[in-house]
Amino acid sequence: MSRPGLNETVLKILQPLPRGAILDCPAGEGALAKDLVAAGFSVRCCDLYPQLFRLKGVEVKSGDLAGTLPYSSGSFDYLTCLEGLEHIDSPPQAFREFQRLLKPGGHLIISVPNIMNVEERLKWLLFGYTSHFKPLSLQSKAKIHDTSQGLDEIAVHANPLGYSELRYYLEKNGFTILSIHRDRKKGNQWLYWPIVALIKLLARLTSETRRKDRWTKDLSSDPVLLGGNTLIIHAIKQL
Repeated sequence: MSRPGLNETVLKILQPLPRGAILDCPAGEGALAKDLVAAGFSVRCCDLYPQLFRLKGVEVKSGDLAGTLPYSSGSFDYLTCLEGLEHIDSPPQAFREFQRLLKPGGHLIISVPNIMNVEERLKWLLFGYTSHFKPLSLQSKAKIHDTSQGLDEIAVHANPLGYSELRYYLEKNGFTILSIHRDRKKGNQWLYWPIVALIKLLARLTSETRRKDRWTKDLSSDPVLLGGNTLIIHAIKQL
C-alpha cells in the first residue's frame, strides 16, 4: 500500500509530460496504474506477485526487480518503481533493467523510504538505527498471508538506500536527475527547524568544490532534509 501523497506526487510529475507507454513495477494491487490509465497513459504492470493485482483491463506480468523483467529493450517511454528497490537484495540490477527498458529520453520515477530526512539522521546518530529497517525477526511480523493464492512471503526492507546511493546508480546507468520530491510534509517538522538551519548553514560554509563533489546542495534540500517518509526522484535516460 502506497503512503499518502506518494501517488499524487507521481501524477503531478507526469501530468505535463506527453502521453506514452509506461511500466509500473512493482504494481501491487494496481492503485497507481488506475490513476495512470485515467491520466491517458498506455499502462503495463509487473509484480513479483501478479495474483495480487486487482485492476481489470490492464496487462500484468510476473517479474522480479532483482532479475530480468519480461519486456523487450526500449519498450517504454516511462517507468515507475515505487516502494520496490528497498525490498530487493540487488538494487544495481534493477537500475540496469530501468536503463534497458526505457527508450532514450525516457523518464524514470523511483521512490524509497527517506532515510536521509532530519528525523532519521538524528535517530541514526543517537540510537544507531532508522525507522524503516528492522531486524529480520521483527520484519517477519509483516508477512503477506494469502493461502488461497499460495503466498507466504516476508515483506522485508532489505536495503536502505539514501540519496547518494540512488544518484550513483542512476548516473552509472546513464540517467540524469531532473527533480527531487517528497510524499508530504511531516506534521512535526517544525521541531527540527533549528537543526535544519544549522545543516544548511554548514552547507553554505563548505567550499564550492566540496559541495559539488559531495552533492551537498541536494542532500541539504527541503525534499530530502524535510521530506516525509518517502523520497521520490524523477530522472531521465540520456539520449
